[in-house]
Amino acid sequence: MSLLKRLPRGRTLGVAGTVGALVAGGLILAPMVSASASAGCRVTYTTNQWPGGFTANIAITNLGDPVSAWTLGWTFGDAGQKVGQGWSATYTQSGTAVTAKSLDYNGALATGASTNIGFNGTWTSANPTPSAFTLNGVTCTGSVSTPPPTTQSPTPSTSPSSPPPPTDTTPLAINGQLHVCGVNLCNQYNKAIQLRGMSTHGIQWFASCVNGSSLDALANDWQADLLRIAMYVQEQGYETNPSGFTAQVNNYVDLAEARGMYAIIDFHTLTPGDPNYNLDRAKTFFAAVAQRNANKKNVIYEIANEPNGVSWQGIKSYAEQVIPIIRAADPDAVVIVGTRGWSSLGVSDGSSETEIVNNPVNATNIMYAFHFYAASHRDNYRATVSRAAKLLPLFVTEFGTVSATGGGALDLGSTGAWLDLLDQNKISYANWTYSDANESSAAFRPGTCAAGSYTNPSSLSESGTYVRSRIRTADNFPTG
Repeated sequence: MSLLKRLPRGRTLGVAGTVGALVAGGLILAPMVSASASAGCRVTYTTNQWPGGFTANIAITNLGDPVSAWTLGWTFGDAGQKVGQGWSATYTQSGTAVTAKSLDYNGALATGASTNIGFNGTWTSANPTPSAFTLNGVTCTGSVSTPPPTTQSPTPSTSPSSPPPPTDTTPLAINGQLHVCGVNLCNQYNKAIQLRGMSTHGIQWFASCVNGSSLDALANDWQADLLRIAMYVQEQGYETNPSGFTAQVNNYVDLAEARGMYAIIDFHTLTPGDPNYNLDRAKTFFAAVAQRNANKKNVIYEIANEPNGVSWQGIKSYAEQVIPIIRAADPDAVVIVGTRGWSSLGVSDGSSETEIVNNPVNATNIMYAFHFYAASHRDNYRATVSRAAKLLPLFVTEFGTVSATGGGALDLGSTGAWLDLLDQNKISYANWTYSDANESSAAFRPGTCAAGSYTNPSSLSESGTYVRSRIRTADNFPTG
């Protein structure tokens, strides 16, 4: 969003259904010098189901020799089961036979190491668990079939090892490194979570609103989980001083981390709306911030704020060139891709989420952005989000309580309906804006940031009062 906010719209995310589990063993793996099979592995297959569809999560634990690459195979138990969008592997299907091949970053599995993959699928009359798995052509038998000649075979465990319990109560300490599992944002315990927080305004205009005191208030008084850092590319932003804005963003990441909050690094493209205009700048910027923040667990990358005047294919092409730049330095972080029509899933351009469902970005561990402004975007946008939440992992990286201009009267009825929908589907969100801009979307009254009175209730705007009350409700971060 800018001082001249454009129309945003659309969005998705969600879960449902019963959980079934299939544990298979004996995935036979090979020495690091080749991808052929050697002795022993375990697979756990779980699903979340709903009428006509399901999300499958597959955990692979290597119990034998190290491998440098792997191919997992299985056969569906029903001809109507089809693999759709997948993550953390490359999937192919012929009839009921499916293979999943490792990617560059997860192909190497040392003895005792685990990796997780998954996909969204469809089914017709039944959704039974697959028959026996194979790894690199060797059938999974449930035990280590051929122990390495010079070492004792490890004892199989019933499930992949879990992280230890959290030692602090901040969102970051509890949840650790995030990842996408199915249509959800999940924590280090592989549990679906929802993050709630605030977006800065353009940091070229409102840097005075982002400092230690204001972020103390956001973390402790607001009890927020998340800070979105809106770094405009144009409009006196990054293009005027790349090194200066990169350093500013990194400083805000550190401030959020110190307070146990997650940070979205938002490459805030708005005018022009085609992100490919800034492709070279994006590659330079994300190479720098990904390398610098690769060891941090609190960073999420938003690679294009609100694409507009551009096709989904153009956005997809941009994403498939920028994401590998991030992955080269930071292979584990979640990446958020903007969507057509001001990140409305295409709704504001007369399209819908189906263009993404039918032609997803060819990358793993990604989510899709949805933006809404409550006074402008109502039932038809909410209907799209409700529908898409079952098929796509979505993140509301920006929303407002007012109109799409960033101003006008608050619509708390529509805002409440939106936030209820997001809560029900565990869709994470950031409100526009944690600033004292002279517009009704701002959380603070004008002059607050200069005075530094962030915890004074009289400093809050009507929007800030309402959004703070919603963010302060207890988080639900499952760990077991």
